Amino acid sequence: MVIALDGCSGNKKMRKPIVVVGSINLDLVATAERVPLPGETLTGRSFSTFHGGKGANQAVAAGRLDYPVSMVGKVGDDSFGSSLKSALRKAGVDVRAVETVKGSSGVALINIGEDGQNSIVVVPGANGKLLPKHITQSAALLRKAGMLLTQLEIPLITMETLAVFAHKNEIPLMLDPAPARELPKGLLQCATWITPNESETRILCGLSAGEPVTPATAARCADLLLECGPKNVVIKMGSQGAFLATASGIREMIPPFVVKAVDTTAAGDAFNAGFAVSLLSGAAPVQAARYASAVAAISVTRMGAQPSMPSARDVDRFLKLQ
Repeated sequence: MVIALDGCSGNKKMRKPIVVVGSINLDLVATAERVPLPGETLTGRSFSTFHGGKGANQAVAAGRLDYPVSMVGKVGDDSFGSSLKSALRKAGVDVRAVETVKGSSGVALINIGEDGQNSIVVVPGANGKLLPKHITQSAALLRKAGMLLTQLEIPLITMETLAVFAHKNEIPLMLDPAPARELPKGLLQCATWITPNESETRILCGLSAGEPVTPATAARCADLLLECGPKNVVIKMGSQGAFLATASGIREMIPPFVVKAVDTTAAGDAFNAGFAVSLLSGAAPVQAARYASAVAAISVTRMGAQPSMPSARDVDRFLKLQ
């Protein structure tokens, strides 16, 4: 399974880059015995700040895996903005399309329990100023992409513009439908991959809030999603693994790696980056999903969003021990 990454061990400049269009946030993280219930106040055990945002997390994860990656996004002109941009650059992300705008940067307020579960409130800030015109302005960069990665922490109209651009230019688009919400059919029809987690799957497929997403449910939901237009689906199911469904007929449950989770905050972002890197390195979807699962498994054993992202060497070592 390590072959998936060995395939990208050549010159970075010879490979089509990943371009991530999405959010850049500062994460304000409080840990406690558990995630508080509605209306409940708990005494926390620690507080930290981390560079985050689903878009930036995915870009950093790809960069750490030694794959060429660029970011299209916005940061504020507050004290957070320059730090957020610097963190991307340090991870090997091309930030020439990351613009500083007036106002606050995006922030995420995160509560984490001892079991690694979390609850998150995101304030868009500068991310809300990433508009359709900026997709047009970044067209030259986007056309060079081997794959476009995007999420739902930027305006939906910008997402739709990007999706149409990707479809028109025949560039694979990986859509992470988070935070969970209903999506326009046109956006879904432009997605090469859609990668919901369990809560997002419930909303997209009309399941009840408390209904468990079992492997059998995931198989049914994947077929429902494929009928809506995406070419391929990966349903990320945390400790259960991931369900893969492709246009070529693959229907397979990818088993999880067993690790002790301390922070699941960016596991989905780690998965998407690992999946994109492995696919672009020549791996078949099942092999790429296993590689992505390893990237995500390592990430949940570490605190923070971007700091938790493993290096290519970390993943190689992890897979050799399995």
